[in-house]
Amino acid sequence: MRMVRNIVLGVVAALSFALPAVAAERAIIVLDGSGSMWAQIDGKARITLARETLHKVLATLPDDLELGLMAYGHREKGNCADIEMLIEPAVGTGAAIAAAADAINPTGMTPISDAVRLAAENLQYTERKATVILITDGLETCEVDPCALAADLESKGIDFTTHVLGFGLSDEEGQQVACLAENTGGQYLSAEDGDALVRALTTTVAQVTQAAPAPVVESEPEPVPVLEYNYKPTASLSEGGPDIVDDKADLVWTWYKVAADGGEGEYVGTDYYSTFEGSLPPGDYYMTATLDYANSSQVVTIEEGKAAAPHFVINGTVLKLHPMASEGGEVVDEASTEVSLAGEYVTTSYGDFDVVVPAGMLEVTVAIGEASVSRTYQAEAGATIDEDVIVGSATAHVVSEYVAGTPVAGDISIEIVGAGVALDGTREGVATSYGGDLTFDLGEGDYVAIYDLGGATGEVPFSVKSGTSVEVPIVLDAGVLLVTTPGDNYVEIFSVTKNIEGNRKSFDYGYGPDFQTTLAAGDYIVATRFGDAVTETPVNIKAGERFELTVEAAPAALAGGKKK
Repeated sequence: MRMVRNIVLGVVAALSFALPAVAAERAIIVLDGSGSMWAQIDGKARITLARETLHKVLATLPDDLELGLMAYGHREKGNCADIEMLIEPAVGTGAAIAAAADAINPTGMTPISDAVRLAAENLQYTERKATVILITDGLETCEVDPCALAADLESKGIDFTTHVLGFGLSDEEGQQVACLAENTGGQYLSAEDGDALVRALTTTVAQVTQAAPAPVVESEPEPVPVLEYNYKPTASLSEGGPDIVDDKADLVWTWYKVAADGGEGEYVGTDYYSTFEGSLPPGDYYMTATLDYANSSQVVTIEEGKAAAPHFVINGTVLKLHPMASEGGEVVDEASTEVSLAGEYVTTSYGDFDVVVPAGMLEVTVAIGEASVSRTYQAEAGATIDEDVIVGSATAHVVSEYVAGTPVAGDISIEIVGAGVALDGTREGVATSYGGDLTFDLGEGDYVAIYDLGGATGEVPFSVKSGTSVEVPIVLDAGVLLVTTPGDNYVEIFSVTKNIEGNRKSFDYGYGPDFQTTLAAGDYIVATRFGDAVTETPVNIKAGERFELTVEAAPAALAGGKKK
């Protein structure tokens, strides 16, 4: 049998064999969403390989498998508690899990042990059989011993198992996470390279998939011819089109027993070669040929002594799209391409897009940051659509400073909105982020950057043109005020003057003993509450300077005096 030629097929194989082992049970896939998942294997980001793997494998889940998805490290940097249950275990969750994985943006840490523990608890592992399937490209980074955790889960669980799928881990690194599987009776499958994965699967799959003994065939009066193979399928993208024979094509053959309704029944097996020859016990099988996101199915009968040669017409279109910010630019690796067929979601991919999709009315949205463009194609089976997609995006570099030359150190909020104002006075929100040095990918047009830091707020209008980068300087003309109080006293910052109703504007508030805020240059009143008494202190804030104020309770306040 020929070797698997790339990592994604290897991981598809690993999941394909791991999942049937927990059929009719409850399981959770724990997906690594840490920042290292942007690293590449053979020119593709690991997170992209994981997304493609989930789309392919989850399309053929057993009907009675309750499957969920948990991810870690996908929302915050440096946070070991960044673990989220994205899809609760339930039957028929394949499409939801694949869509949730598409939305993951690898960012942070690798809390493997806590994620596996939380998944086990969600599955009620101390009360019923439970399985966790961990997909990771790194080691534990949150100071928890995965081996000790596995031993603890195994001792407390009714029938608990962890399978571990590793991306690009060395032998030494693999041993550090393999104990999660070994200590719970599961399998560790390495996806370091195609050849090593095949050797690992050859040994592991036999243990994971306990195949039923071959049926006993009674002797026939006449000898039955011995065939080298009894099943040799072929496939083409279109009716009358050439057979798919390229071994690099990710053509997947999957076969099931035929259900009572004539459709897909019990899973039997999967193979991954464009030209495949194999042997199956005689009987009726529901077979599917899949190339990327296009597929075709039919019932095939295997007869004793005969070779079946069914042909599958996949009705697929080769879609090659090259997302660019502007005409003549480079392909943007972070660009997302979402494809739907007649309103039904098909897939989302990143960077250069080159896949086979079902023929028909295709709706495509290509996005770079907040800029996007849509295309509609009437795709014909067997055809190839190959074009550059110009998104028309631009880059806005927003830098915030207290005064010129003094960068903002606080976690300033920057909201980008459209410059146009609706009848109700609102603007269209585009993007929001935090930090003094930010970059936004936007469509061509006019915008306003709204900033908010403590008591300093304001707006800066700007415009961007397709394919260009614009600097958006935000100078707050502000300083920092630190108010120190004897305890956790309430502190509020007011304007000096009052409005026509006799009220003063409030800029910020909080609690001592150390309350710090940012304020635009000018005069303010610092109101501090001591019990029922309030002390008011005038302050003058200068741009680019720090003002430290210590407020002591007045004797009357300490003695329970009246409110001023």
